[in-house]
Amino acid sequence: MNYENFRRIEERVFYTLVGVLGLVVLAGAGAWHYMEEHGHIVTGMSNQIVWGLPHVFAIFLIVAASGVLNVASIGSVFGKPIYKARAPLSGLLALAMLGGGLAVLMLDLGRSDRLIVAATHFNPTSVFAWNIILYSGFFGIVATYLWTMMDRRMHDYSKFAGFSAFIWRLILTTGTGSIFGFLVARQAYGTALLAPMFVIMSFAWGLAVFNVVQSAMYRWNGIKLDPAIMRRMKNLLAVFVAAVLYFTIVYHLTNLYFAKQTSFERFMLIDGGVYTTLFWLGQIVIGSLIPLAVLFHPELSQRCGAVFLASMLIIFGAFCHLYVLIIGGQAFPLDLFPGMAATSSFFDGRAVHPYSPSLPEFLLGLGGIGVTFLLVTIAVRVLKFMPQDDFRHLAKAENLTD
Repeated sequence: MNYENFRRIEERVFYTLVGVLGLVVLAGAGAWHYMEEHGHIVTGMSNQIVWGLPHVFAIFLIVAASGVLNVASIGSVFGKPIYKARAPLSGLLALAMLGGGLAVLMLDLGRSDRLIVAATHFNPTSVFAWNIILYSGFFGIVATYLWTMMDRRMHDYSKFAGFSAFIWRLILTTGTGSIFGFLVARQAYGTALLAPMFVIMSFAWGLAVFNVVQSAMYRWNGIKLDPAIMRRMKNLLAVFVAAVLYFTIVYHLTNLYFAKQTSFERFMLIDGGVYTTLFWLGQIVIGSLIPLAVLFHPELSQRCGAVFLASMLIIFGAFCHLYVLIIGGQAFPLDLFPGMAATSSFFDGRAVHPYSPSLPEFLLGLGGIGVTFLLVTIAVRVLKFMPQDDFRHLAKAENLTD
């Protein structure tokens, strides 16, 4: 295929992708307008479950936005050339994913116009208010970091900007996990373990997203990822996934140790219906064990397609993880009077709160995904975000030669 034909096909693919993603964004905007006009009564949410499916999408994008920046941090802060070549794409994904996640989060809260109140009236006792500062700072620091990487005149400041972004993203993810960790009213939350757990989840989910995007970009441009680089990145991904699995086990073992948490753990692990199924099948088997088996397999792990599939399964498991944690944690009834039996017609007893996600909720969450990858697609087309590897330098610095 000559160069002109290749460019023609590439241009056709670009406009097709922009068109599809644009339709996804429009569907999300339409879903938001429908929910805004008719109220949240048209969703599956209620007074008992106030964070629905859109929050699952939003929290995934926000947490993964912090984690995907880990690729840039390893390159700039720890001086690894393999990851340094991927730092600009990592920064771009971080900004786009945080933008998409916050768009869903703000549009799902109802009365989106009241955002100006939260932005101008700071409540120091609210962890939500802290996160507004953390998200705003993340945009500014990562944007500056990208500037230092892509402008030769600013290269001398790149390491300092990278270190600042590294520290800030750890604080940001800790703040996101603390939203749940400080929420003592729900038995699923209210534990300090959730803050570091969210940090390690961001590492795994962010790297999985990066692998998927990088594979798509390389295939789009007819480039094959060097096996040595793929081996390094898939090994790191496997370590992160194993760490998330470890934290999950510790979280549930800690709850099982306390008698007051026994009923909640029984609900999550045995009697929770859809939540139990999503936990064992979606989060543990599909999202953790199968990807680990693929990433550690001596033959499968050498294939780009297998690593791509493992990354997609990890992302699927991430959504199951958040669905169980966010929605399942709200579905379990509040224990208002420990040791006493309480019954009421207003869910004050031991009744599990029902929740069925609606189509507008799904479309709004999907719209956030569309916003993210529409921004990435256009930015990659306009600027040079494709990772450029200097293999001679890598072979010497990283000892990649056999």
